[in-house]
Amino acid sequence: MKHEYILVVDFGGQYTQLIARCVREAGVYAQIIPCDMAFDCIDTENLKGFILSGGPDSVYDDTSMQITKDILTLQVPILGICYGMQLLAQLSGGEVTKAQVPEFGLTDIFFEQHPLFENMPQMKVWMNHNDRVCTLPATAKIIARTEDCEIAGFADETHKQYGVQFHPEVMHNVKEMKIFENFCRNLCGCTQFWDVEHLSGQLIEEIRQKAAGKKVLCALSGGVDSSVAAVLVHKAIGNDLHCVFVDHGLLRENEAQEVMDFYQQTVGMNITKINAKQRFLSKLMGVTEPEQKRKIIGEEFIRVFEEEAQKLKDIDYLVQGTIYPDVVESGQGKSAVIKSHHNVGGLPSNISFKGLIEPLRLLFKDEVRKLGSSIGIPDKLVWRQPFPGPGLAIRIMGEITEERLELVRRTDAILREEIAKAGLQRAIWQYFTVMTGVQTVGVMGDGRTYEYVIAIRAVTSDDAMTVEFAEIPFPILRKISSRMVNEVNGCSRVVYDITSKPPATIEWE
Repeated sequence: MKHEYILVVDFGGQYTQLIARCVREAGVYAQIIPCDMAFDCIDTENLKGFILSGGPDSVYDDTSMQITKDILTLQVPILGICYGMQLLAQLSGGEVTKAQVPEFGLTDIFFEQHPLFENMPQMKVWMNHNDRVCTLPATAKIIARTEDCEIAGFADETHKQYGVQFHPEVMHNVKEMKIFENFCRNLCGCTQFWDVEHLSGQLIEEIRQKAAGKKVLCALSGGVDSSVAAVLVHKAIGNDLHCVFVDHGLLRENEAQEVMDFYQQTVGMNITKINAKQRFLSKLMGVTEPEQKRKIIGEEFIRVFEEEAQKLKDIDYLVQGTIYPDVVESGQGKSAVIKSHHNVGGLPSNISFKGLIEPLRLLFKDEVRKLGSSIGIPDKLVWRQPFPGPGLAIRIMGEITEERLELVRRTDAILREEIAKAGLQRAIWQYFTVMTGVQTVGVMGDGRTYEYVIAIRAVTSDDAMTVEFAEIPFPILRKISSRMVNEVNGCSRVVYDITSKPPATIEWE
């Protein structure tokens, strides 16, 4: 790896991805590894430090997640967060017990003067713990405390080990929260600046070295991820790239035609449209379990691409727009599988391609957008609404039928139209409708109805790692609801999802 970097060790914490994002926002490259990764698999070239994430375990339990003590011998700084702090203290001779007073939510904290807290005022931080460090390692000292937690932060300068009981990553949007920048610059000595906008040249050269003189097939969905991946590969190998757009029957209203028009007329790539609607829908008939839906769709995509590759002949590689959250959420090591993304956990084990090209595999969504703009992709495409590979299949609760697909398509089209009229397209990160599968009693034209509930999901975010529901003005919501009920057969009630992520995910399945 050419960049200086920080390794984030994942102990199954719900905020692990946020830690990596915060480090990158501080201008240092970060990558997540599972806590059970073998020591000899860790690339230490240009490694500047470790961050140990939070997690659900108690470090004193026999079954708790651990790391190899060999990491402590590398002589690079280590920052432990919550569970990571407790584990670091225990491994170095400290003691961890149940907290007499657990802390949850925003809590006042008091910092001692230390490079880790440089330019940070006394403030409220996010606490989420039942355990506490009650005895420090012999060479460590307290650098932060709260009213109920005497050791809310420690520093062991002898061994370059540091810990905080709170979650600074949850507060990453607060300007005063400079812990990650301070850790990387003050304690790890990082001097380089990670800037994704200047990454395109390196990525294109890596693709060229791997695929020059070979034929490559690109799974092109029309979304920003696959589009940026396709443009990078096209810049590397030109017309040896063949793009395939699969209409699996699970697309939004008029989407297939819009995608084909854009790539043929604007981008000028080789692109073939495959109509596989009946093929996918027949495979999904009667399937209701979300993970099974994803795996069926993931495998069927691969089979379609394999068949197209046989027609084109001598195709060596498959290009996918896989991004970092796809990889992490699909599970690494002992980390939980949040959902199997169709292009990662949903991939079959036996594919006929010699290999995959995934140039965005280590980038977050906002980084992909910046990269896309830097290589000249128009804003209309770079800021296109995110749309999952499984499409409307995971926006329909339960069985997928033509009737339910039509309900989602029509209500989604109304939502997008009204959001655009209100000028909120860029203010809202993602917005769509969900067919809940729930029927409720209503009354229309003095008669009883028993039709479906449609849910609206609209969220704001910088990176899709955490989201808040969008506060759409009530007059706009009222108009959207009225139009859906009046214009879409089968919809008799509209509800608005006001759940953040976490605990929810953006999609419902």
